Amino acid sequence: MLYLVRMDVTLPEGQSPEERAELLAREKAYSQDLQRDGRWKEIWRIVGEYANYSVFDVADHDELHGLLAGLPLFPHMRISVTPLATHPSHI
Repeated sequence: MLYLVRMDVTLPEGQSPEERAELLAREKAYSQDLQRDGRWKEIWRIVGEYANYSVFDVADHDELHGLLAGLPLFPHMRISVTPLATHPSHI
């Protein structure tokens, strides 16, 4: 199943530069592993915001939820999910 996911990030205040760098490094490694295995198909930055649109290709809602909950930045995100279906005009 394909899902369009918008992720808006609000980094926690009061983190040291080292804590922030470590959190962001874990996030990058996790997301790139999912991209390499094909479940995170696309990721697009939203200009002017700390946010992205991503496309996931996973078996079901539960798998998607597990992947999103595993993101190191998950506690600092507002996430909206839109399941996608093939359009009848798609060639």
